[in-house]
Amino acid sequence: MTAIRSVVLVGLFSAKDRDYQARLDALDARVAALGGHVLERFVQRRGVSDGGVRLMTAPLTRRFLIGPGKLEEIATTCSSQSIDAVVFANDLSAYQRRWLSTRLGRPVLTATDLDQVESLTARTGPQPRAGRGRKASRRPRRR
Repeated sequence: MTAIRSVVLVGLFSAKDRDYQARLDALDARVAALGGHVLERFVQRRGVSDGGVRLMTAPLTRRFLIGPGKLEEIATTCSSQSIDAVVFANDLSAYQRRWLSTRLGRPVLTATDLDQVESLTARTGPQPRAGRGRKASRRPRRR
């Protein structure tokens, strides 16, 4: 992982979740404790508007977790402010992480990832990519 100094926080929260700001504050504090600086926060609320309430039971996009408009806002902010990484408050599948990272052009982390590092600003060796690579116990081909 390369050094991460500037971060954007992103979270998808239900309209019923009243403490989402406290969850983002706690995530912000964890990023700061690891040496990063949160420059922006983005919140996608689901079920706030009449249209959102109708869509509460519909599945979220498998690819991005958040809506296309919010994704575009985040991508614009990341490129204009030279953001190093995006940290999601929500858990992401390997598929979502891959697509979001590709679309945003920078690493995408989750709160769980922050538990596994001692510092965001220290450079470490290359990390294996999620869902990539071969099994180590593969048998050689016989001719």
